[in-house]
Formats: sequence, structure tokens, C-alpha cells
Amino acid sequence: MTDVVTPETRSRMMSGIRGKNTKPELLIRKLLHGKGFRYRLHGSKLPGKPDIVLPRYRAVILIHGCFWHGHDCHLFRWPSSNESFWKEKLTKNKTVDERSYQQLQAAGWRALTIWECALKGKQRQPIEQIADDIFTWLNTSTGNAEIRGAEHATISS
Repeated sequence: MTDVVTPETRSRMMSGIRGKNTKPELLIRKLLHGKGFRYRLHGSKLPGKPDIVLPRYRAVILIHGCFWHGHDCHLFRWPSSNESFWKEKLTKNKTVDERSYQQLQAAGWRALTIWECALKGKQRQPIEQIADDIFTWLNTSTGNAEIRGAEHATISS
């Protein structure tokens, strides 16, 4: 299938996608701050530069876009144009994510991944449920975990 917009328009659209301060990230930050949690942003000294760093809990929160991290959910579709580029790009992203998780764990950090599908789309979770899951995870000694869309388990290790 061919693209419905010109290459110049597609380029402009793709360049507008940001890696920091995304809407899902801002939503989670606002939720945490409102509940009294204090955190650091984009921990440049930690592997993978996690979106939210909670030093007091020795925990990080990563908010992943389902497309950019190749999540197996209803929001992810393999692009039909330039397939080899996208397969290589998204496979590399997944490899970098896995390496970052391993390095964080080796350094004594816990990681919670919140997937975009948990926050938007037809399988989104109620924000109160996501908040409860985050707070429960922070206040337990559970290792790495993730929050996914409603079709899957809410929080899993």
C-alpha cells in the first residue's frame, strides 16, 4: 500500500514526534506529583535514560509508545512501506530496551514499564487503576513490572 501523503508531509509529521515530555509521560508525572511523589526526569546517568526516576524507591518508570517499542497490542501495526528499515529500527529499539533493563537490574534498580495502550485506545485502563498499580508497585519489593492495556493483565512481572 502506498502512503497517502507526500514524502515531505510524512517527514514533517514524523519529525513532530517527540521522545520526551509526551502526553502519556506528562499524565503519569502529574498523577505521581499529585500524590506527593517526587522524582527526577530523564535520568541521563542511568541506562536507557528512564522517563521518571524515583531515587527514594530505587525505581524507574518508563512510558513506552507501542509503535516505537514494537509492543504486541492493538495499537501496533508494522508499516507497509519501507518495511526493511522499520523492521531493523524497531528490532534495534527492542534490543536496546532489553539491554537497558538488564543494566538497570544489575545496578539495583527496579523498572516499571507503562505501555501507551494502557493510557489510550480501546483497551485503556481507568487512570485510577493505573495509579493504584503504580503506587502498589512502588511500595512493594516487586522487581520489574509492566502495565499494559485492558486485554492483558494489569500489572505483571
